[in-house]
Amino acid sequence: MNDTRKSAQRTTATARTPEGFTDEERGAIKERAKELRASARSGSRAAQAAGEEAAVLARIAEMAPSDRAMAERLHAIFKAGTPELAPRLWYGMPSYARIGALVRQAAR
Repeated sequence: MNDTRKSAQRTTATARTPEGFTDEERGAIKERAKELRASARSGSRAAQAAGEEAAVLARIAEMAPSDRAMAERLHAIFKAGTPELAPRLWYGMPSYARIGALVRQAAR
């Protein structure tokens, strides 16, 4: 028997750069790098927390109206119900952390 197999190839096209990441992935990597640089520059823990909350609120303000309304409600719930959670950005998206453990909002 002559077994002729074709090599496994993707049948769907993706917009990948030569390095292997999509434009969206590269954007997320750049956002995370900015977050890490900003956290390294911050001074006291209180100043760092205030800066992170401001960054989260700024990111929420940039969202589409329906997403923004949901994110604002979640932010208010987390701040009122669980004050031990600290708001922070994670790959450019609002999230909340408690003692280093991250609690993420589901992305759409």
